[in-house]
Amino acid sequence: MNHTPKRKKVKKTKKWWIILAIIVILGFGGYFFRKDLAILAFDLFLSDTVQEKLDPSYKPIQDKPEVTRKITEPFSVLLLGVDQRDHEIGRSDTLIYTVVRPKDNKVLMVSIPRDTYTEIVGHGSSDKINHAYAFGTAKDKETGGAKMSMDTVSNLFDTEVSHYASINFEGLKAVVDELGGVKLPIKEDIVNKDPNHEKFTIEANKPIYNGQEALWYVRYREDSDMNRTMRHRIFLKAVMDRMIELDKIAKIPELLTIAGQNFTTDMKPKYMIDLAKQMFQNDTAPEISSYMLHGEGERIDGIWYYAPDEEDLSYIHELIGNWMNEDTPSTSLMAPKKYEGEE
Repeated sequence: MNHTPKRKKVKKTKKWWIILAIIVILGFGGYFFRKDLAILAFDLFLSDTVQEKLDPSYKPIQDKPEVTRKITEPFSVLLLGVDQRDHEIGRSDTLIYTVVRPKDNKVLMVSIPRDTYTEIVGHGSSDKINHAYAFGTAKDKETGGAKMSMDTVSNLFDTEVSHYASINFEGLKAVVDELGGVKLPIKEDIVNKDPNHEKFTIEANKPIYNGQEALWYVRYREDSDMNRTMRHRIFLKAVMDRMIELDKIAKIPELLTIAGQNFTTDMKPKYMIDLAKQMFQNDTAPEISSYMLHGEGERIDGIWYYAPDEEDLSYIHELIGNWMNEDTPSTSLMAPKKYEGEE
């Protein structure tokens, strides 16, 4: 009696069970090791492309020594949100002294109100701190604005600034749209009514806001400088949250193309790529702690300024020093203090 057909059927069934088992194993492995697989895919298919896209954004500061450090070492970067339209010289409406601790996956953001009255280092005068970018750009169009802003903030906080990263908000509209929008905590309609400003309305409680709405959100100025500074910080965090989502990795080269010359920094492309991979390996998004320089409004020669509180400047110096110290354990990092009525 010939049993060959039955044996062939058994072998065929066994083969499909093996294939199914392999698929299941790969499926579970892809889930549990999805970050590792994503980083592997990035290294294989995207790394060179991303570095090529980032090369034009690399603008080192003239005569500034090159900084080298371990990828896990804390560093500081001055985030400059520049509101520049057409060919005008922009002003840095957003200044955030940021400390990044890659090993701990933690970020500290210290916001500086744009009207803060301080010495503009390299200009020989005291003025609103956001003028430093314009004064510096007038001297050197390439990186003069970033350099004067860095020097001014370093002098204000009596603390070194390792790097800068300048972002033109106008160019972020397309980036936000490419990300599929961002989530913003808008609880009441925002209506810009001032006849001297652009008129717009941003509807409250939308699940996602597009690029134009996000740009309006950061430009809205019919309330306090403190609230505006807070909105800028919220917006940047919202963009970061969308960028680190797994399904956005493949869009990185396209996003960088859209950003184009709207982003400049003195951090080398290779360092930024390695840094992103280091922080991406964590199971959660970077934990962000926020603080803002406190002070009071006053008029000097008829012009309104934000006068920083001297005690608060001392506190910020201590806060930054604690975060910048590589030997500070994660559990001993200072939590920014809260002021009465502050959320």
